[in-house]
Amino acid sequence: MLEYYFCCPYCWQSISILLDLSIQEQNYIEDCEVCCNPIRIAFEVLESEITDFQASSIEQ
Repeated sequence: MLEYYFCCPYCWQSISILLDLSIQEQNYIEDCEVCCNPIRIAFEVLESEITDFQASSIEQ
């Protein structure tokens, strides 16, 4: 597990989530811990390194 920090696409606050690096590709919805809006989280992992990370509003 890795704690990863990013900016919420709604309120622009820095928040963190725990990412499971044992799964190569993930795509899911998680609520912002500050403003509670839903954020689409998508990331890819290669050899325990994050190769791509996106946090976007579900309205896009």
